[in-house]
Amino acid sequence: MAGVSDRRQELPNRQIPFSDAFKDFIVEGWAPHSMDAPEQLPAAAWARRRRERVSAQFPGDRLVIPARGLKVRSNDTDYRFRPHSAFAHLTGLGTDREPDAVLVLEPTDSGHDATLYFRPRAPRESEEFYADSRFGELWVGRRPSLEEMSALCDIPCAAISDLPDQLRKNTDTVSLRVLPADLDHEIRQVIEEIRGLPMATEADQGGSTIEESDHEFAVALSELRLIKDAFEISEMREACRQTAVAFEAVVAGIPEAVRRGRGERWIEGIFGLHARHIGNAVGYDTIAAAGEHACTLHWIRNDGELREGELLLLDAGIELNSLYTADVTRTLPIKGTFSDEQRMVYDAVFEAQQAGIAAARPGARFSDVHKAAIAVIARHLDSWGLLPVSVAESLGEQGGQHRRWMVHGTSHHLGIDAHDCAQARVENYREGILQPGMIITVEPGLYFKPDDELVPKHLQGIGVRIEDDILITSEGNENLTRMLPRSSDDVEAWMSTIWTR
Repeated sequence: MAGVSDRRQELPNRQIPFSDAFKDFIVEGWAPHSMDAPEQLPAAAWARRRRERVSAQFPGDRLVIPARGLKVRSNDTDYRFRPHSAFAHLTGLGTDREPDAVLVLEPTDSGHDATLYFRPRAPRESEEFYADSRFGELWVGRRPSLEEMSALCDIPCAAISDLPDQLRKNTDTVSLRVLPADLDHEIRQVIEEIRGLPMATEADQGGSTIEESDHEFAVALSELRLIKDAFEISEMREACRQTAVAFEAVVAGIPEAVRRGRGERWIEGIFGLHARHIGNAVGYDTIAAAGEHACTLHWIRNDGELREGELLLLDAGIELNSLYTADVTRTLPIKGTFSDEQRMVYDAVFEAQQAGIAAARPGARFSDVHKAAIAVIARHLDSWGLLPVSVAESLGEQGGQHRRWMVHGTSHHLGIDAHDCAQARVENYREGILQPGMIITVEPGLYFKPDDELVPKHLQGIGVRIEDDILITSEGNENLTRMLPRSSDDVEAWMSTIWTR
């Protein structure tokens, strides 16, 4: 169908028009595409099992899972594409795959049949080949054919132009559930037509078609990732291993970052180089926060200096091509050794993290991890004379004074998203029971902002967080990032070893 998923731009004013002679010449003399099928993705078999679980949850429903579309960065340039995490989880597709694709699970008597609808490679005789800067082969490289994509992910494939007609079939007997995500304008219009809603305009973004059934579907797909399968755990191990390698490279680069100035950017660049070389990218914007910047929880401006005598809080993770990401924080003394005040704060946070990790066991509640860690934080704040009330009162439901210096939670689920399973229900997340196969972070911190007049001068400007990625096992837990030193003594020894090689 003309127009479906057709996001071609009009010829930019700066572009030279194509002559008829050029159009005739450009399509000639190309070697045929290889007929060899690509190797199936390692995640394909696992993705099939995940689709079977979704199918069992929604018998008789037509399930629509978009990959999302390209996003404009500026004018006629797009951001690098990353598919919706639920789409990636159910197809096995990762880096760059596949803008505007839609996975449809069509109900059958025995479950569901999966079809992946996407925009296949256009023939070289078409204008798309040479003139379309978003999809054309000369602009963005060779795109897969229907057969190649099917071989890659082991899912039958069809052209995205076929999807509107498929969606219109049996609408009187088949319920429609659509993952709320960016959809091609025309496909959204078809969904609104089916649901009897007012037609969206081209300016509409997001889902004006969201219904309660869509929300329930999104929650189910989010909760599907709470317990990782063997493939996911293997990918997370590798993401953590590669992230540890990048952290070591950062430590090696600290003296140069100090020398060059604007050292936070230098640190960010070192980590980003490793992330792009090894995997897809960083799993989230790197936090390279030196000095008082470490007291800003989501400091991603990263334009500050690295100064000897201060701390560097580095919160970063490598996202593999499969899109699974680590999420690690280390707080490092820029000169290689902690001052007495820095060590006091650091050791308190380390003790809190130890308590949190010990609480991360099967059968415990997710919230128990935070309770264990924050009890240690509150006790140290009290011993330093900072709490205006007792520890018990601060930790009570009507208290919370300790949160002035650690406002965030201690943990979150981790996987194909840095903050994975974020749409899971409270009873299955914050109040959920930890089970083998879950991966969570444990990341307490203390942040004494430089303008906090309730904090003594010698502590102002100190920010510390320590974060590790913890796999819940049948025996207890496994620290997937244990290769990175955590105690203050071990951090100093590690940095010294790297610098004296």
